[in-house]
Amino acid sequence: MNPSGKSRATGRSARPILITAVLVVVLVLGAIIYVMINNQGSTTPSPEAPEGKTAELSAVVDASSHVLDDGGKGAVEVVEFLDFECEACGMFYPIVEDLREKYAGKITYVVRYFPLPGHFNSTNAALAAEAAAQQDRLEEMYNRLFETQVEWGEAQESRADLFRGFAEEIGLDMAAYDDAIADSATLERVEFDFNAGQELGINSTPTFFLEGEQLQLQQLDDLENAIEAAVNGEE
Repeated sequence: MNPSGKSRATGRSARPILITAVLVVVLVLGAIIYVMINNQGSTTPSPEAPEGKTAELSAVVDASSHVLDDGGKGAVEVVEFLDFECEACGMFYPIVEDLREKYAGKITYVVRYFPLPGHFNSTNAALAAEAAAQQDRLEEMYNRLFETQVEWGEAQESRADLFRGFAEEIGLDMAAYDDAIADSATLERVEFDFNAGQELGINSTPTFFLEGEQLQLQQLDDLENAIEAAVNGEE
């Protein structure tokens, strides 16, 4: 009898036990890693937030945002990202003005710049509006730009001189206006709004937010219906 035969047989029988133990360890480690990954996933942005952006980084309203109507405490917040050259924005303009009057004191209305790259003068118009805002005259320029949109919209040459004429008509300090237009900080202010809009996933205008939630409008009266429901505390 080979005295070592028993030990070899024992070694062979021990291998399945060792393999099983290794598999158990691997499965346990896999389960731990799976749990860790899923726990980390709970801190990632929600599906509504743009990829790689958190809700905090994609604020609908910033401290520098321009408020046309302040309804005060408890008012419903409406935010419009707009392009002064956008025909759809021009179509919504009289609707918005009617809603601002109808719900005066019940809504806070905020406008933010979102000049679309495909519009030749949209940035020039936004600069004119921002230069007016620096003299606390944004609303006058806002109205003038939309009321005259058919005169300059879709032009393929700069209409900055026309916008300067609007500034004169509404009585702005023209030296201050010219300085603001020439100041890179004015463009940066416009771009700040545009970049915020991109972070929010905006790719067209007008885009409206109601109480921080983007509205999906299918009909012209959808905006009023949404505001009415919010004002009345409806779901």
